[in-house]
Amino acid sequence: MDHLVLEVGLAVALIALAGLISAKLRFSVIPFYILIGMAVGPHSFKLWHLDFRFIESASLISFMGRIGVLFLLFYLGLEFSVGRLLRSGKSIAFGGTIYIAINFTLGLAYGFLTGFPLAETLVMAGITTISSSAIVAKVLVDLKRTANAETELILGIIMFEDVFLAVYISILSGLVLSDSSSVWGVLGSAGIAFAFMLFMLVVGRKCVPLLNKALSVRSNELFGLIVFGGLFLVAGFSETIHVAEAIGALLFGLVLAETEHIKRIEHFILPFRDFFGAIFFFSFGLTIDPLTLADALWLSLGAVVVTLIGNYAAGLLAGRSAGLSSKASSNVGLTIVARGEFSIIMANMAKAGGLLVILQPFAALYVLILAILGPLLTKESKHIHKLIGKVFRWNRSADNQAA
Repeated sequence: MDHLVLEVGLAVALIALAGLISAKLRFSVIPFYILIGMAVGPHSFKLWHLDFRFIESASLISFMGRIGVLFLLFYLGLEFSVGRLLRSGKSIAFGGTIYIAINFTLGLAYGFLTGFPLAETLVMAGITTISSSAIVAKVLVDLKRTANAETELILGIIMFEDVFLAVYISILSGLVLSDSSSVWGVLGSAGIAFAFMLFMLVVGRKCVPLLNKALSVRSNELFGLIVFGGLFLVAGFSETIHVAEAIGALLFGLVLAETEHIKRIEHFILPFRDFFGAIFFFSFGLTIDPLTLADALWLSLGAVVVTLIGNYAAGLLAGRSAGLSSKASSNVGLTIVARGEFSIIMANMAKAGGLLVILQPFAALYVLILAILGPLLTKESKHIHKLIGKVFRWNRSADNQAA
């Protein structure tokens, strides 16, 4: 018998339970969504008609989770505009280069020091370099930091990471899956990704008058169809040219932020963002089998320590180079520390290429720890900054001038 609707209802009920516990404890809700997903899944059990394994509904829940990522990044883009991001282009390029260089170098060093072969080390560097755009978006919105000075740089680094990801996946897939990689293929992938982003930012801004006319409708039904249609088309097209669909959603949000309908769009999207966003974190938890994590415990903990140090240093350098205060720069390093969907993609590539099995539980545990620590560190960033500031004796007057 088909119990698909019942399974989805059970998933939503479990997500709601996790949210209630989080609210009761006054804690970030993201770790609870992930942990409740880990507690059930394929390794769980079936009780009467309640199947906690979610076998029948796994693909649907996963797809709903993908939609959640799109809404999270789309809403984050709405909080900004193309104009604001373009004005910060130079600092974003420089800050993004610093961030990637530090984290990628540390990932390579950690892989070699722990005795991994070259291919596994390259995968590990990819796992530890790219932050989770979905978690970052959720944290920024939940903590009401979208208006903060450092958020433009954070958004820029996320986009910069995606260009790097397009290049790196092209190289890595060639090495891991076929033992070869075309230089022209790599350059082509990078060029297409960059051109698409530039097209969306520059040409999209020119299309704002047309978007204003298209969205000038009274019917909420038609209004929603226009917005959703545009969102899924842009995100879906970006995926076909090897740009993460989440980045396509972010870019579309940045364009619509220039329109005169921004408030109506935000109000309309909000409940979809929250509902599908929660399902994303739950579905992410479903992919992690806690029974497989023990073997990778110390390897993952070491990588977490390296990432925390490297991420914080990269955030400080990127922020200060962009003229931000030490407090805002500290927020950069702490906000984008979470790892997620892109790290899992790297681990799955390693599995497909027949690399060492330890990479899968390593990635799962590493991502889980940082997915939990990321929101917590961001929430407590003020206290962390004060504590580290006492050690380095940051100059408050200089901070005030930079801010």
